[in-house]
Amino acid sequence: MALGSHAAFIVAAYLITAIVVLGLTVWVIVDRRAQARALADLDARGVRRRSEPARARTA
Repeated sequence: MALGSHAAFIVAAYLITAIVVLGLTVWVIVDRRAQARALADLDARGVRRRSEPARARTA
């Protein structure tokens, strides 16, 4: 595969992009777990969603 005189730039661009995408993926996974823990804590304390219909709360 001949990348020519721009090989270093092309490889660096792909590496940086891969690192950023991987970092964002890890961030989303970690944040999802944190939000799930926070939601479970609220649920354990009896806090419910305000958007939940009133009849569903009593059931």
